Amino acid sequence: MSERALLEVIALDAEDAVAARDGGADRLEVVTDMAADGLSPSRETVGRMREAVDIPLRVMLRLTDGFSAGTPADVDRLVAVAAGLRAEGAEEFVFGFLDAAGRPDLVTVERLIAELDGCRWTFHRAVDRAADRGALRRRLGDMPGLDTYLTAGSAAGVDEGLPTLLAEAAATAGDEPGYEQRLLVGGGLRLDHLPGLRAAGITAFHIGGAARPEGWQAPVAPAAVARWRATLDA
Repeated sequence: MSERALLEVIALDAEDAVAARDGGADRLEVVTDMAADGLSPSRETVGRMREAVDIPLRVMLRLTDGFSAGTPADVDRLVAVAAGLRAEGAEEFVFGFLDAAGRPDLVTVERLIAELDGCRWTFHRAVDRAADRGALRRRLGDMPGLDTYLTAGSAAGVDEGLPTLLAEAAATAGDEPGYEQRLLVGGGLRLDHLPGLRAAGITAFHIGGAARPEGWQAPVAPAAVARWRATLDA
């Protein structure tokens, strides 16, 4: 367990970005509209964050709540948003879509990959709603730029998903095909989950509400982030 754990914090604006960095975050997931579970931010927001902090930003590509990309016109709009964010200087992204049968929406994923032209990206918690998460990971395993899965192991959160997370950590350590990407655990994650997850070899963690003790209407609290950083580093 000598590898330093990565701590990713959800940030909505430049104030959040500075607070998360000051608390010890290694990376930010940049979103807007948490009432819809996180949508794509504006170019202006990303630009202000890039000016405010020098830690990596992973920018959400998602225009509506849920894990469907929508109609072909919706996908066209999403690709245009991705192009605008790239033009603003965004270099890392978060996205992931399923079709009506719960399989990966390869058409949308491949269109975004083509637009992002080599950028690294996270497949977000759509994996927790997949009809067959193992099949999804094997299908996406060779996708350019994909280096991370954001997952709780279950749509219900980490408490329910712990067995899946531990099994996938073992598959990753064993170099099983489709499991080369890093697990980034988030979704109902608590501090008391960390020892068992770290012991299993998991090295990346994602928090949102846990960084805001006063709720989503309040900004990120550096002290809350620092508590997670200290626990991970202990």
